[in-house]
Amino acid sequence: MFHLRLGNEWRHDYANFVLGGGNLLLLLLGFKLQSRLGWQISFALVGLTSFWAWYANLKRYRTVADTPTSRIASAPQGYIELVGRGRQPPGDSLVSPVNGLLCLWYRYRIERKHGDRWEHVESGVSHDTFGVNDGSGQVLVDPDGAEILTSHKQVSTQGGYRKTEWTLIEGETIYVIGEHVTLGGPNAMLDKRTDLATLLGEWKQDKAALLARFDANRDGEISLEEWEHARQAASTEIDRAHLDIRLKDGIHLIRKPEHGRPFLVANREVTALVRHFRLWSWLHLGLMLAALSGLAFI
Repeated sequence: MFHLRLGNEWRHDYANFVLGGGNLLLLLLGFKLQSRLGWQISFALVGLTSFWAWYANLKRYRTVADTPTSRIASAPQGYIELVGRGRQPPGDSLVSPVNGLLCLWYRYRIERKHGDRWEHVESGVSHDTFGVNDGSGQVLVDPDGAEILTSHKQVSTQGGYRKTEWTLIEGETIYVIGEHVTLGGPNAMLDKRTDLATLLGEWKQDKAALLARFDANRDGEISLEEWEHARQAASTEIDRAHLDIRLKDGIHLIRKPEHGRPFLVANREVTALVRHFRLWSWLHLGLMLAALSGLAFI
């Protein structure tokens, strides 16, 4: 039957094409078996896979269509939709491993020719964060766990190997829907008790420095009173560090949401995505109804 690769590769745009091809093979299986039971199994499997694909595409269609687009500068915390231009984050630029392209994100697959089939050799996906700027501000996107739809696909065949690479390019339109969180800044979640215990633990490990700083009577030991002074000094140091964190601008990040909500990244406009998922949901619904009709007829 058809080849399934679970994980990141399965959660991409061509999954719809894989399902379509797989359903065709299931129908051919029923034709080959030439039995009532064979046709019933084929139609039932086609109906089940089509129902799953219809529901997945309908869920994404409704999510994209019903979620309003936020501006980055005023975006609330939580599940949001953003549209802007892709930007490289500060630091080293990301380069795709197959074609050597400067990009925001890449995914690649290398296959080897074996008879009349292509066998998987190697595949990979980038995990670097990248920026999206809508003119009002910039947010970082953590692509781990995202379903990424891109029109940039390059395929090359040489020496019995086929190399396929998908990329997102800097400067193009990037659509993102996911969980928006701000790390650090005024709303930073800080745990003074834990940070205080960690700092005191670090001081204990360097006994010489601890004695030099807090052994007031120079007897080579830290008394209870001297240890209380050390705790007060550590508390003051932690308070200063926490204040510095809250006075700085936080890092705005879009990441995979909890509870199974869609996390989508695409180099398409909102209207194009709505049409995309609506079309696929109708196609899979039609195939599911056709399969059910065939099952009833048989």
